[in-house]
Amino acid sequence: MIELQKVSWEVDDFVLSEVDCSIGEGDYAVLMGPTGCGKTTVLEIICGLRRPTAGRVLVAGQDVTTRLPGDRNIGYVPQDGALFPTMTVREQIGFGLLVRRRPNEQIREAVSLLAEELGIGELLERVPQGLSGGERQRVALGRALAVEPSVLLLDEPISALDEDMRDEMMSLLKRVQKEHAVTVLHVTHSSREAERLADCVLRMEHGVIVPRGA
Repeated sequence: MIELQKVSWEVDDFVLSEVDCSIGEGDYAVLMGPTGCGKTTVLEIICGLRRPTAGRVLVAGQDVTTRLPGDRNIGYVPQDGALFPTMTVREQIGFGLLVRRRPNEQIREAVSLLAEELGIGELLERVPQGLSGGERQRVALGRALAVEPSVLLLDEPISALDEDMRDEMMSLLKRVQKEHAVTVLHVTHSSREAERLADCVLRMEHGVIVPRGA
């Protein structure tokens, strides 16, 4: 599960003030709201890229507020995928396992299995340049899943894709969530994505997260 307890953060004129949120274990939650309301900031606070000025972040019942990003058991896919430009797809997917000093054979096996699951097995020796938007997002998703996270954070993961590719990616995301038994928080502006994917829909307004319809 994911829980925010009165989380606050401030920079310049932007303020999040005492944000509360609770997402159940194994749920696929979708977070919506106007541009600039703080949705990405919430994801970055959960995964440890930003430190809240007040409040607590809990993941799977553990207080991770002060933990480093790599110690939170979270997978994060930013909006642009943030792939390393000189690494092959194989190296991208295995990066988190390499950093954690997993055995080479374990890394090779995990990368191969994920690549096949995500339909990018034939791309393993390619670098990001020349990959399509959908392929890049699959690689970023594979990199996030390789470390077997309990929580997966997705920041508008399919907003840049064309309509047909969006449908394909939505099916993939829902299948991955079920097969990996992971709790998901997915940021989007799309009501269609929310209707197709969400077990629960949240909205963010004026620095506060509430269930849609509340």
